Amino acid sequence: MAAHAQSTDLPAEVDTALIVSVDVSNSVDEERYRLQMEGIAKALEDPEVLKAILNGPQGGILFSMVTWADKPKLALAWQRIASAADAAAVAAKVRALPRQTGEFTCVSGMLRSISDKVVPQIPAKALRIVLDVSGDGRENCNPNEPPATVRDELAATGVTVNGLPILEGDEGPILEDWYRENVMGGPGSFILPAHGFNDFGRAIRQKFMIEISGKQPSFKEAAVRR
Repeated sequence: MAAHAQSTDLPAEVDTALIVSVDVSNSVDEERYRLQMEGIAKALEDPEVLKAILNGPQGGILFSMVTWADKPKLALAWQRIASAADAAAVAAKVRALPRQTGEFTCVSGMLRSISDKVVPQIPAKALRIVLDVSGDGRENCNPNEPPATVRDELAATGVTVNGLPILEGDEGPILEDWYRENVMGGPGSFILPAHGFNDFGRAIRQKFMIEISGKQPSFKEAAVRR
């Protein structure tokens, strides 16, 4: 999983290096996949999100995406976003990503891959590093190391891991608690759930606003770990 930025015009520093990690396991059908990709693309194009990107001290961010199920895949290598044109170009790449599928929900393996292969190759100094994990299920791969162990390792290096559990049916409250205990970690981390896949676009936009601006969430849905 090589994680090299596509742009040759990379800054020495950026405000945020944002890794968006999206569950594509067997519960995510074509429509749910489309809702996630379109939600991410629209969030990047949102005027308020763009304002947050451009108004930081360095005036730009780095953005990458991982899709994961049985195995993680670097779906989009590091991209610089420092203008509306950059944001539109990255949004177009997100919309064009071919669908990845898989049977299981291997959270630990995804976190380990990001810790070992994506974070170390951030191509500029970032004032903050944020991993944004979304999904509609708990770990079910019987991993060698629990997800929380890898989460704690990431948090110890200063990475903020935020959770966006997609709550469906009776499992919703259980999943939200599981994300809080096993995914959320690091400085200022929080959980912001989506109430079903149709709510994903709203939730990811709200998360991007907080993650890119570096401000603490002030809404009641987000449980914050300081």
